[in-house]
Amino acid sequence: MTVSESDLQAIVDRVVRRTLGAAPKRAVAFGSDHRGFALKQILVGHVRSLGFEPLDCGVFREEPADYPDLAEAVSLRVRSGEAWRGIVIDGVGIGSSIAANKVPGVRAALCYNQPTAVNSVEHNDANVLTLGASLIGPELARAIVTAWLETRFAGGRHAARVEKILDLERRYRLGP
Repeated sequence: MTVSESDLQAIVDRVVRRTLGAAPKRAVAFGSDHRGFALKQILVGHVRSLGFEPLDCGVFREEPADYPDLAEAVSLRVRSGEAWRGIVIDGVGIGSSIAANKVPGVRAALCYNQPTAVNSVEHNDANVLTLGASLIGPELARAIVTAWLETRFAGGRHAARVEKILDLERRYRLGP
């Protein structure tokens, strides 16, 4: 029986909690283009209030920026293990999702409500969340982020499907 990366992480988390008496603080990388900047500022504070450590990859002011650059910055932090998960916010969320999914090891999901956030992690082990600031308000965004961060990968029959996704990535990977 093969143990998935996320199942292995869950085992490690349980051992750490038993050893330390509490769950370790987890880093969540953030990035946004200019259209997502205001919502990112709100969500960074929200994630901090939930006990996570936000890592802000930019932008740092409302000046025009290209979402692929921010999606890459966040995705590389997740891929390297510097961040447990990542959140990218642009105008609609689609472009950031496409860009983030080009980084090997990233499973980015555009979510627009709590059920899609839960499903993205529970069934697909999503490690990057993308949001569209033009489509959702701060209250809904906070609810989506909370659901997404609190959900754990279900494993089981879903692990085999995620493994198939990873296999696709391996077979069609071009370059470094």
